[in-house]
Amino acid sequence: MKISIISVGNIKEKYLKDAILEYSKRLSKYTKIEFLSTNDEAICDNPSDKEIEIVKDKEGERLKKIIPSNSYKIVLDLKGQMLDSIELSKKISDVFSYNNSNISFIIGGSLGLSNEILKNADYHLCFSKMTFPHQLMQVILLEQIYRSFKIINNEVYHK
Repeated sequence: MKISIISVGNIKEKYLKDAILEYSKRLSKYTKIEFLSTNDEAICDNPSDKEIEIVKDKEGERLKKIIPSNSYKIVLDLKGQMLDSIELSKKISDVFSYNNSNISFIIGGSLGLSNEILKNADYHLCFSKMTFPHQLMQVILLEQIYRSFKIINNEVYHK
């Protein structure tokens, strides 16, 4: 069992790195976890729709090179399915039990994910209709994955 967190851009803020490290340590009891990232593409202020698509396509090409081909691919997508924590734990458990022993969660850059990455995903997950910085999204995602494993293992975790 392995979970890959794949993202565009690098985490620079110490407080986010510390939170990621803490949840990674907690998760090590349940699963192997790896972090893969690619650089985000520079973009001008007030880009056109065409410029936005070009940036997402370039980032998507870089993502394709680092997404493990043998994994169940879950993209974080505003148009995806919204789940509560129990439903997410069931989804993770089902993937590990019936589909694959590797899950890749894919987080796009500030403009989102390319159409090709979205099209090739196995599942589209939406955390909220609100917008979060993509760096913070790693922490939110890790906390929910950790919560999922606590639920799967019938262990107490604060509500």
